[in-house]
Amino acid sequence: MAQDIVMVVGLGNPGPDYENTRHNAGALFVEALAREAGQSLRPEKKYHGHYARIQWQGLELHLLNPATFMNRSGLSVKALADFFKISPGQILIAHDELDLPPGTAKLKKGGGHGGHNGLRDTIAHLGTNEFQRLRIGIGHPGDSRKVTGYVLGRLGKRETEDLNEVFNETMRVLPDAVSGNLAAAMNRLHSFKPTTA
Repeated sequence: MAQDIVMVVGLGNPGPDYENTRHNAGALFVEALAREAGQSLRPEKKYHGHYARIQWQGLELHLLNPATFMNRSGLSVKALADFFKISPGQILIAHDELDLPPGTAKLKKGGGHGGHNGLRDTIAHLGTNEFQRLRIGIGHPGDSRKVTGYVLGRLGKRETEDLNEVFNETMRVLPDAVSGNLAAAMNRLHSFKPTTA
């Protein structure tokens, strides 16, 4: 099957201090995808991250969670992309999104970084913003001064349940997105609501 996307990256911060924080939603998604394919991500120094190559639903995907801190994510993304000669348009970056409510996710191609340091560094390293994104909603604390503490805060029980639901739905539409039918994947994913909504 022809694939438009061959590499899926989950943005997050490494180490136990950042486990299960809202800012790590992208990394949590990629870990869930690896599990779904019966794999786990393993440290890979040459890519500055945790890596797995999976066969899943007739697709072959490179999975990567950078082990650099968020604001250095691009170093890891570029290392893997360069090694396998993957173009920016074939990369899907999963990241947390303040402007979407928890339990929702949206697919998008291109666009700015919206103040997200992981996206900013990825754009700088790749030299373009024309990669695909999976924007995973974490909600907004309502006050810009509280954003840093909020994104670095741990996910609550309900937020975790919402995330797991939207991860499952994303995995249902991912084969469409990966194989070039982005419109079909977007239509389904963008109308998804968690059962707690």
